[in-house]
Amino acid sequence: MNSLIPNDSPTNLTEFSVSELSGSIKRTVETAFDHVRVRGEISGYRGQHSSGHAYFSLKDDRARIDAVIWKGTFPRIKFRPEEGMEVIATGKVTTFPGSSKYQIVIENLEPAGAGALMALLDERRRRLAAEGLFDQSRKRSLPFLPHVIGVVTSPTGAVIRDILHRISDRFPVHVIVWPVKVQGEGSGDEVAAAIRGFNAIEPGGPVRRPDVLIVARGGGSLEDLWSFNDEAVVRAAADSRIPLISAVGHETDWTLIDHAADVRAPTPTGAAEMAVPVKADLDAQIANLTARLRGCATRQMDHRRQSLRALVRALPSLDQLLALPRRRFDEAAAGLGRGLERTTVVKRRSFERVSSGLRLDLLTNRLAQQRQLLADRLTRSERCLERQLLKEHNRLSKAGASLSALPPRLLGQLARERQHLVSLGRHADTAMSHTLLRGRSAIMAQDRVLQSLSYKNVLKRGFAVVRGEDDKPLTRAAGIGEGLGVSLEFADGRIAAITGGEGEATGSTPPPQAKKRPAKAETAGGAPKQGSLF
Repeated sequence: MNSLIPNDSPTNLTEFSVSELSGSIKRTVETAFDHVRVRGEISGYRGQHSSGHAYFSLKDDRARIDAVIWKGTFPRIKFRPEEGMEVIATGKVTTFPGSSKYQIVIENLEPAGAGALMALLDERRRRLAAEGLFDQSRKRSLPFLPHVIGVVTSPTGAVIRDILHRISDRFPVHVIVWPVKVQGEGSGDEVAAAIRGFNAIEPGGPVRRPDVLIVARGGGSLEDLWSFNDEAVVRAAADSRIPLISAVGHETDWTLIDHAADVRAPTPTGAAEMAVPVKADLDAQIANLTARLRGCATRQMDHRRQSLRALVRALPSLDQLLALPRRRFDEAAAGLGRGLERTTVVKRRSFERVSSGLRLDLLTNRLAQQRQLLADRLTRSERCLERQLLKEHNRLSKAGASLSALPPRLLGQLARERQHLVSLGRHADTAMSHTLLRGRSAIMAQDRVLQSLSYKNVLKRGFAVVRGEDDKPLTRAAGIGEGLGVSLEFADGRIAAITGGEGEATGSTPPPQAKKRPAKAETAGGAPKQGSLF
């Protein structure tokens, strides 16, 4: 060992460099512990490194020591190490001067039974599985395209950055992070509280409720991941109404939350890939479906067009459809004139045949017969009437004789009844007169109203009504042509006129075809017809 004694050293102690001291410790440790047997539980085993060496730790309830199996030694070991197994390792203890750590270089490995943590984990797994928390029937499917994703993880680790980056690359959505401790005392309670907190968010509230949850943590040893084996965390994951993805550790790491979650992801990045699809793939799929739909519609239209053209070719032409009806019409039109001539000849002959039997003497004799028959009927009617009158006169005479034979008291009563009837008749006449008078007054009032609304009162003030050939009033000069026959109605009658051009006076002499309407004929016998109540 080389030593360096400076001239200004206040003591006689030897000064060592860091490398000399580390090398001395390494030789001392390797000499004192060149062959040892250590019993402990394997922790942090991840298999062989890419270099072929295997790095892990051996621990008990109070301490731990790093261990390594070199690449050349690994094939000679009969027992392959597994996480959580209690083993007996044989080797030598050495130090690593680069970091001032010591480790055991294992040359042989023997199993010593399952470790305490693994035994506890197995017992808890069996108990929770017996309660049905790991049943497949409890698991829900993930939404295809969530709008909000809730992440339960540490806000300072690389896990949250990997998740956010992966979601942003695939399909950017809104992410809510619930920061928790993922290792150490109280971390399990924080994770369970975060899961229950996300489930307690009401839909439609100020904070949007996540559509899927991701519980994530990076890799580590069994002790580092022990928070996710906590019973509270497992029960919170099983009771979650929101679909939950477990992304704890690496692909070889299994915790109890992985069994209770709806989906287990091998890594946090894999959880992000499970949560959202790739937007570019969706765009490509939509574009592909759109192109297929457009092509299908085009082919369908072409097929329909071809079918329609085939049907059109199979249909007869318009000339073919109308040929027979057109021929029948021509034949009917050609025979119409001849038919009318024949019908006219037949009708004329029938008329002549009937008219040949009509003579004046026949009509005269027929009238004489009817006149004689009417006279006979009148004579019989007069005789019947005379006999009926005579019969009624005799009946009344007998009734008068019978009445004369009545007692005076009855005759007086009959006289009083007769007077009463006469009085009632006078009252009835008076009431009828009053009723007729009231009705006449009401009718006259209505007549006055009608007269006030009648256009004839307007004619009395000097106006006239112009009527066309169809006797309808003409209200606009624009619709009256030149040389049109019209009639002008005044208060005392009508005159005819011919329309002329603008500014020209109409003739006052009625045209030859316009004649004064004859006065209304009186009724037979010279008696005037009944007048209007108005």
